[in-house]
Amino acid sequence: MTSTNVPTPAATAPKSIDAATLKAWEDNHDDLMVIDVRGGAEFDSMHIKGSYHVPLPLLSEHAEEFAAKMGTRVVLVCQSGNRAEQARKHLDAVGLGSASVLTGGVPAYAAAGGNVVKGKNTWALERQVRMTAGSLVLAGVVGSKLLSPKLGLLAGGIGAGLTFSAATNSCAMGQMLSKMPWNRSANEPTAHQALQNLGAKA
Repeated sequence: MTSTNVPTPAATAPKSIDAATLKAWEDNHDDLMVIDVRGGAEFDSMHIKGSYHVPLPLLSEHAEEFAAKMGTRVVLVCQSGNRAEQARKHLDAVGLGSASVLTGGVPAYAAAGGNVVKGKNTWALERQVRMTAGSLVLAGVVGSKLLSPKLGLLAGGIGAGLTFSAATNSCAMGQMLSKMPWNRSANEPTAHQALQNLGAKA
């Protein structure tokens, strides 16, 4: 690839871009760095070719170190954009204001004909959260009718948790599920390995 355009200054970098823009950047910018902040199983299932795997918990804990390894044109990706936006805020807080978020995440990029690497299919974390929350609410409602009215509190607690999650753009259930064995990968990097991988690009 040859870079013919001037890199976007941090002050004017868009906070979000669509899949078509990312594809155009791939063709025209050697300084592009795509950072995938999903869990290991999600990354293994499908990821953008050439992207770097830096799970959100690692990036959150070592934001300053990762920011130091990133260039002027950074695109953060996840499954839908929510976790990537959290990552962008962490990086922005330590002085890296040039990161953009891919709207619609990796699925949107794949749907637009982007170059992806596919592996073993696994449920996205957002889908797991919906299934878990829905199952707990259903169990609470049914249990309150058949066993004890107190079980109805379970449904209320899940509803309150989801409301708080939406208000704060965070997800405690998602964080908990991300630590489950089925969401881990043997190839999931440590902070040191992820930093080394970024350093090789820089």
